[in-house]
Amino acid sequence: MARDYYGILGVDKSASESEIKKAYRKLARQYHPDVNSSEEAQEKFAEVGAAYEVLSDPEKRRVVDMGGDPLGGPGEAGGGGFGGAGFGGMGDIFDAFFGGGGGGGSRGPRSRVQPGSDSLVRVTLDLEEAATGTQKEIQIDTAVLCKTCHGKGSADGAKPTTCQICQGAGEVQSVQRTMLGNVMTSRPCSNCQGTGEVIPNPCGSCGGQGRVRERRNVTAKIPAGVTTGNRVRLSGQGEVGPGGGPAGDLYVEIREREHPVFVREGDDLHASVRVPMVEAALGSEIELESILGEDISVRIEAGTQPNDVVNLRGKGMPNVRGGAPGDMVVHLDIAVPTHLNSKQKDALRKLRELEKEGPKLVDKDNAHSGSLFSKLRSAFSGR
Repeated sequence: MARDYYGILGVDKSASESEIKKAYRKLARQYHPDVNSSEEAQEKFAEVGAAYEVLSDPEKRRVVDMGGDPLGGPGEAGGGGFGGAGFGGMGDIFDAFFGGGGGGGSRGPRSRVQPGSDSLVRVTLDLEEAATGTQKEIQIDTAVLCKTCHGKGSADGAKPTTCQICQGAGEVQSVQRTMLGNVMTSRPCSNCQGTGEVIPNPCGSCGGQGRVRERRNVTAKIPAGVTTGNRVRLSGQGEVGPGGGPAGDLYVEIREREHPVFVREGDDLHASVRVPMVEAALGSEIELESILGEDISVRIEAGTQPNDVVNLRGKGMPNVRGGAPGDMVVHLDIAVPTHLNSKQKDALRKLRELEKEGPKLVDKDNAHSGSLFSKLRSAFSGR
């Protein structure tokens, strides 16, 4: 019985050449031995290749359309099984995988000297350090250039020689027999780790790698204005690459400790100041200190209400990119005394007698900004 080559590729009998090729490429990628090493995948890979060979050849496709099998056994059109398929279209999938021709899909040896990887370390700063900028000594565990062989990997300075296992190709090929034919696969050479070269007399310190792991200290200059999540890049301070390759970069990621007074919001700093009730009523002047240690005189206006805010422009955090600094936002917390002596009580009673109005319900639209109604409106409106 003739094989269903169209069904193998999942295309209709009316499929164009480009549709057949597209279906073949998709399935070949899916079942390629370098992607899927299972026995079932290898069989499917061979089956897909045979189907593509048949349907991409006008003469063989004509035989299929007439009900025959150009790759069938005796009694069927053509000769030989899938194992006899030439896989003429295999170059397409090797091009897709490796960018080369179909001659086994060779990728060639990789360089023995490789660039190093980047490293990441986290440091925690006080808010004052983030505001002024600072320098931090950081200890890291990283790959450094081998001092014994200076990255060459050789104990006697000899140059690398061609690997005798892969003959310098960096990979070894093998043929796997399946029920549908032979499949050739390639894998990196384990003797040279895919480089095509070996060190005849490896360095005793690094084992021929050209690098060793070591703990070392690095000084990181942290600019003013950094915040949690910012990263400072130290070029060339990452890991040295295999074979003594150039080092990657070191990234220092910033974390901020919680401050006892200030709460940071971008470049703005929020602080709460407790103001005695009398000072809020009569007005006053208080002295505060900014995050940079600057003394600031703040005027409390007479009649200040709970939750009023004083905005001190430019007294917040510096901008890490050199822009305008943030503000220091002072939230006024009016302190009502809970313990009064007799003189204080007498004074407040006299004040109460002078008041024209006592407590009463107010229209919610006329309640001041710190009132219950104001807070409820803000909560339900999302403001």
